[in-house]
Amino acid sequence: MSHFCSVIYINPSTIQPHTILQALHQQSPLTYRLYFASLRVKPKNTANTHYFSTDEEFTYESFYADFGPFSLAMLYRYCCKLNKKLKSFTMSRKKLVHYTSFDPKKRANDAVLISAYAVIYLKRSPEDAYRTLISGNNTAYLPFRDAAVGECTFNLTVLDCLQGIHKALQHGFFDFDSFNVEEYEHYERVENGDMNWIVPGKILAFSSPHPRSKIENGYPLHAPEAYFVYFHQNNVTAVVRLNRKLYEGRRFEDAGFEHHDLFFLDGTTPSDLICRRFLHVCESTEGAVAVHCKAGLGRTGTLIGCYLMKHFRFTAAEAIAWIRICRPGSIIGRQQNFLEDTSCWCVIGWITTVTVIIKKECQYPSQLHSILRLTVQTPRSHNWGTLKYAEQPQSHYCTNYERI
Repeated sequence: MSHFCSVIYINPSTIQPHTILQALHQQSPLTYRLYFASLRVKPKNTANTHYFSTDEEFTYESFYADFGPFSLAMLYRYCCKLNKKLKSFTMSRKKLVHYTSFDPKKRANDAVLISAYAVIYLKRSPEDAYRTLISGNNTAYLPFRDAAVGECTFNLTVLDCLQGIHKALQHGFFDFDSFNVEEYEHYERVENGDMNWIVPGKILAFSSPHPRSKIENGYPLHAPEAYFVYFHQNNVTAVVRLNRKLYEGRRFEDAGFEHHDLFFLDGTTPSDLICRRFLHVCESTEGAVAVHCKAGLGRTGTLIGCYLMKHFRFTAAEAIAWIRICRPGSIIGRQQNFLEDTSCWCVIGWITTVTVIIKKECQYPSQLHSILRLTVQTPRSHNWGTLKYAEQPQSHYCTNYERI
């Protein structure tokens, strides 16, 4: 069991704690109010302890093999629920225990909820909140995976999610004091546009418009005109299309929006040129940019991830975590690994200093081959890594390049 905050200090000698708390009480000079536990049976409330679970209240709607993390709306509703309990007069002298089962998927999702609360409201660092989460815990938390089938090639950890939330909080991407959860839940529904803000006021992700609005096999499709009012109201001035042409781009242009086509195949990763062009569009557009591929998840999330990494110094894992919390199911398969790939960091300007070491090798008198070794700081682990590749030599000395 993990304790998260000391909202009210209580003298342990004056209370009779529940038996599952006794071991922790013996180790701590003070009794804390908020706990997190995995239990095999549903506990009963006592005069001094209130147990609550969100396992039935919050459920993640998976696309394929994905199971979390929960959306921003669910995180908001959880924080409201917990704040209400902590501020309740009838519970003011009770310990609050958020419990979940030993289902590894539920444990991971609930772990993000309570530790994110500690980051947002108790001002704990992600690392400190995570340390509390794993203290005295011999069972690791299941990492999250992408919305695909088959083997998982990228593990997104609970700590990654906390760091992504913390980075978004630092940059003012959300404020639960003014967060409109009804609006978020309204526009994320397919029938209402399937839209989510990733960077409020700047980057909006949505699914592809179609030639005309209709219901096809029970699935609502929207023409470009269906978005005009919302886009104008929210200062969206440019639209970026990443999928094949399903509608005429001039329909957006005739309504006063810029329209850009940056096509690349579904499930693949963008070229360096597409990355640079996308970043240029975002950087040169005064208003907000609405980005879509077919579903608005894979290709859309990948390029938005590049923007977060360049302009807000998100790591690859932090960007993936935040985008999935805003828009579940985003960034799939090798797109995850692409964001960690060194070539991607170079394209977006993530590397501030690169030391290039050129080593000459003469196979023939008239031919030189070189190995360029780029020493870079990896954006996930912050450890130093090395990339080697062959290229024709441009010079025979060491150079420090400021900002590639």
